[in-house]
Order: sequence, then structure tokens, then C-alpha cells
Amino acid sequence: MKTKSLPEHFREAAQQFADRPAIVTPQQTVTYAELDAQSDAIAAGLIERGVKPGDHIGLYGINSAAFVAIYLGIQKAGATVVPINLMLNPEEVAWILNDAEVKMLFYFDPFTPAVSAIRSMLPQIQNWICIGQKRSDTADLSLEELLTSDPRSLTATIDPESIAVIIYTSGTTGHPKGAMLTHRNLVSDALSTGEALKLRPESERFLVVLPMFHAFASMAGMIIPLLHGSSLVPVPKFDPALTAEIIDATDATLFLGVPSMYNLLLRLPEKYTPAIQKLRFCVSGGAAMPAEVMKQFEERFGVLIYEGDGPTECSPVTCFNPIEGLRKPLSVGLAIPGVEMKILDADGNEVPTGEPGEICVRGPNVMKGYWKQPEETAKSFFGEWFRTGDIGTEDEDHYFYIVDRIKDMVIVNGMNVYPRVVEEVLYKHEAVREAAVIGEPHKMHGEIPVAFVALNKDCPADEREIRRYCMLHLGRHETPRKVIFMDELPKNAAGKIVKRELRKAGEVERGINLEEE
Repeated sequence: MKTKSLPEHFREAAQQFADRPAIVTPQQTVTYAELDAQSDAIAAGLIERGVKPGDHIGLYGINSAAFVAIYLGIQKAGATVVPINLMLNPEEVAWILNDAEVKMLFYFDPFTPAVSAIRSMLPQIQNWICIGQKRSDTADLSLEELLTSDPRSLTATIDPESIAVIIYTSGTTGHPKGAMLTHRNLVSDALSTGEALKLRPESERFLVVLPMFHAFASMAGMIIPLLHGSSLVPVPKFDPALTAEIIDATDATLFLGVPSMYNLLLRLPEKYTPAIQKLRFCVSGGAAMPAEVMKQFEERFGVLIYEGDGPTECSPVTCFNPIEGLRKPLSVGLAIPGVEMKILDADGNEVPTGEPGEICVRGPNVMKGYWKQPEETAKSFFGEWFRTGDIGTEDEDHYFYIVDRIKDMVIVNGMNVYPRVVEEVLYKHEAVREAAVIGEPHKMHGEIPVAFVALNKDCPADEREIRRYCMLHLGRHETPRKVIFMDELPKNAAGKIVKRELRKAGEVERGINLEEE
């Protein structure tokens, strides 16, 4: 089958499902035909203002119908979308816009103060387009102005191998890297993942509360439904009660979340249970799902959670537990159609079944490389195999398991300690609501595991209790030497616990608890 660009695939869906809802909110419904016309007008407006194929255009906005139309419009103009992480401070935003050589920026009016603060740092930006009323500068364009453009001027043909989007990955040290994803990458991943999800065209309605600047939400919550005749329900911010109310109001069938969201939904009052029970199933990704959280959620709501995984660099979905098939606890499932996964050692050699190594991926969904970073790109591959940075295993049925991130592994007296193993035990303690484990330098042991814990309000526990519980279920080297309690663990915009923030907090606390050593 001939590869087509994302806009070409969307246009085909828009013709087939013209009168079907593409975007649904409690306030409005946008049909496929309307979304196609809006994104055509935006593309025409961009071209009229000098945008050329291959130009980079920033998109700094919240989940909304406008975000979807702009995303498609930029790509229909032959340009590349550069989505901006809403959690970044203005200087970090300016760094990305400069690094990506962005020539035009769409921004939503809540971000007007940030845009005002960095405008002088971005001399290369030729046009600023505000969505809303509070413009950073009265000379800025409005989205309404673009929507009046005549789409009959659209003549650009889009090379499927051209860059559709550059998504900047979270930098653990230094600046983030821009993963260049082509139209072929995105389309192949959307079609393969849609097949794995066993979607019912014209029936599915995806609730998208994960931020759409993020690879997981833009693929699973926006591109996949739009190429399959389904609809999406964009929600700007995660609030558990509001999420349940919107599920109820819009008859959403699928919920996409990260583990911390499921944990928060579990704390909802009983009156919200019927709304959650409307869902056909849930999808979890972005971080390892604690088995105890999954168990409690499914027992309470009667809705199954299917866990999958994949890094931004792989568009991002690589594997998924089969819908209506065998789900294996703690597994991220089977490779999706057309994608290959292997466990390789540090030299790029395949390891025996069941042995840990680095999860590596090969397929049409794997990125072209990192923007302006050829050395980092080269380090991220064994030949055609992309190195995910995850330690994992593969079982005899070809299900994959993520043990931990390579950088998160703790080495105690020469022995590997995988934080996820410790976290799974912590989540089984009745007092623990959230948990994360990091390594801390130690003169005698090299490193020691340190647990950061948020407790349930009605189940008090102290450090001694938590450590004793761990000692019953873990090896001596795996038991946290120190437990630090927090009201809430720090999370990023996607709701994923941010361990680098915990490492900073750990640097403040350097009194090592040597009790029971």
C-alpha cells in the first residue's frame, strides 16, 4: 500500500465520515467535514503569509477543538508542528522555539503573559497568532483571521517522508531533544495501534485529558480516532470529578490515562462510579502501572485497563496488551502489528528469553532522528534498532515487561535494584497512595534506595512501619534505607511522577537512616 501523508489520510476519513462528529465537548460538536474545512482554511492562511513546506510552526495551547484544527492545518500547509510543553517556564519555551527554528507561533490566550515575557528572545518568529482575546500584542493575528482564508489555493503535495512534528522529550540533564517524526511514522503507528485497539468505527469516543502536546495523547487521543471515524473529547485539565462528569455528559467510551490518574479516580466519591462504568475500557501508558492500582480500579468500576508502552521517538506506541485477549499482569503486552521489539545487551546482542536487557524497537514508526543532534541520534541506535533506554524482559509468549529505566536503576553493593519492584511492594501497603523510589549516593554501599511516599489520609504510617513492611517482601538490598513522606509526589503535565524532582528533594535530605542495617 502506497504511503500517504497524515493530511491525506485524514481527508479520506473526512469524506467517508463527513457528517459524523470528529470532536465533541459538552459545549459543541465539530463534524469531520467542518474540521476538514477549518484546517484547510488555516493551511491556506499560513501559505498566504509565506509559510513554505518544511517550515517549523509552534503550537502552544490547551486541549481543544482549536488545537486539533491548528495541528492539522499546519501539516496541510506542508509545515512541521512543534508542540510546546505547557509545564515549561518561559525561558525553556524560548529555548525550544529557538532551537527548533520556529518561524510562526500559535498561542492560546492563557499563555499571553509567557509570550510577552519571551517575545524579545525570538526575533526569528515572523507571525504570532493568538487563540482567544488576550493578545500579547495588538498586532498579532487571530485564529478567526486565518479561518477566512480561501482553501482553494491549497496545492501543496506532502512528502510522507517529510517531518510532520518535532516533539521535544523531557531532558533528564541539560536541554531536551527534538524527536523528528515523519508523516509515515505517525500514519503507520496510528493504523497499527488502531488495529490493536480493535476500534469500532463511528462508535468510539476517546476522552483526552492527557495534554495533546504529549506524544501519547496526540497519537492515541487525536490522530488514531481521526483516522478511524471515531471522535475525541478534549479536556483542558485533569480534575477527577469533572472527568467523570464529562464521561457521563459525552458518552465517552475510552479513557486514556497515566497511572497517577487512575489512582486519583479511585478516590472519587461513590456518586461518580456509574459515570466511570460507562467506559468500554481504559488505556494506560506513559509510566509503569502499579498492579495494585489496576486491581483496585477494575474491582471498583468493572472497567478493564489495558496497558501499553512506547517512547516519543517511536511515535510513540510500540506494544499493547491485546483487547479482549490475554492480559498479563505487569506486562506492556505484545508488539503492535508491523513493529518489532527485542531485548538486547549493552553490545547490541539479543539476550535469552526471560533475561533482562534493553528494549529495542524497529519499524516504520521509529523517528528520523533528533533535530540537529546527529551524535545523540547515532548513540540511540544499534543499526536499525532504536534503543528505548528501558530495561525489560520478553517471555516465551512474546509479551514484554518493563523492569525500569536504565538511568533509574540503583546499584547497591554491586547488586541491581529495580525501583519498580520496590514500588510495587509499596503500593500494596494499605496506607500508601503514591510511591516512587530513587537511588542516593552512599559512601559504603555505592547507592541506597530511598522511597518517597504519599499516604492515604485515613491510614497513617511512619517510616519504621513502611520499612518493616518492605523487609517482609523484599531483599535486604532492595529495602529502602530511608522513607520521605510528601503530601503529593511531583508530576509533569501528563501526570507522570517526576523522579528528577525527587532527586533534588533528596539532595536536601542527606541524613542516611542506618537503623536495622
